[in-house]
Amino acid sequence: MQETLREIGRRFRLPGTLSTYEVIKNGNINRTYKVTCTHDGGTKSYVFQNVNTNVFRHPEEIMENIDRVTTHIRNKCGDRPCLHFHHTDTGENYAYDRDGGFWRVMNFIESAAAPSCGDPGILRGTGEAFGEFQLQLADFDGSVLHETIPDFHNTRKRMDTLFAHAAGYADTRNTRIFESAPVLSRLRMYYKEACVLSDRYAAGEFPIRVTHNDTKANNVLFERETLRPLAVVDLDTVMPGMTMYDFGDAVRYLANTAAEDEPDLSKVSFDEERFTAFAEGFIGKVRDSLTRDELDNMVRGTFSITVELAARFLDDYLCGDTYFRVEYPGHNLVRARNQLR
Repeated sequence: MQETLREIGRRFRLPGTLSTYEVIKNGNINRTYKVTCTHDGGTKSYVFQNVNTNVFRHPEEIMENIDRVTTHIRNKCGDRPCLHFHHTDTGENYAYDRDGGFWRVMNFIESAAAPSCGDPGILRGTGEAFGEFQLQLADFDGSVLHETIPDFHNTRKRMDTLFAHAAGYADTRNTRIFESAPVLSRLRMYYKEACVLSDRYAAGEFPIRVTHNDTKANNVLFERETLRPLAVVDLDTVMPGMTMYDFGDAVRYLANTAAEDEPDLSKVSFDEERFTAFAEGFIGKVRDSLTRDELDNMVRGTFSITVELAARFLDDYLCGDTYFRVEYPGHNLVRARNQLR
């Protein structure tokens, strides 16, 4: 691995020589390393990532999105830390190694991970970080970005796909369709209401924004001493979309009093204090950059994306658990029930 990292360092024209490297264990998809180089008597650290192209089938499009977004943000950062992806001598912000592996290199930002997603201060800081991300990109034309996962948050299409699969299993001996019946019934009740925002977005009634699509506290870097937010990371799912769904996905996850796969539904509820903390941080940043219509639909976005995730979990359950990683039979059904709760 050390020789591969040296090769990648040379491709990205990093000064000095590799002195140490260590595996960064955050994340389950890409392989990530902290690489430290020695140059002119000092040291500088970088983050090297080997992108999993089995998951991300169009990595060059992802990197083009990232390049456009981070360049736009960097011009507004001033002295604040922000992500910077290095470029090769031919101008790309990615490189292939001799075995065909896909790599990228970014600056290393000294930071701390979020200590507790239930802490109101951390939740407010998480909201501020993602709100600042939106604010910095408010004047960016989101339509120029690649839609690297087509229809990722097309709620109507997600739910129609589920119902079509359920209909296909209706006359079979598949026990999963019978176990899913109560959840399917609930989702049919919510169908019309849940699809309102994605239908309006498809009709051009909302601006096309740059969305992060994974708005969790562990995708925010915090300052070690003060625990103030520094930067938003993990931009693989940056795409055009609706701000309401970025807001809603964060609330769906952060305001749940239990993990999203908690099977004991008595532990699952909506924590209003957590919601308020995140909302104050997020809306405090974006209030003046969004339309009144967008602001009025933030809570609807939370409802819609929670229903959408329930539909996606149930669809994966019916289809044999091929998308979400499962730890036991029925794991995706548990997740769907949890979201509906």
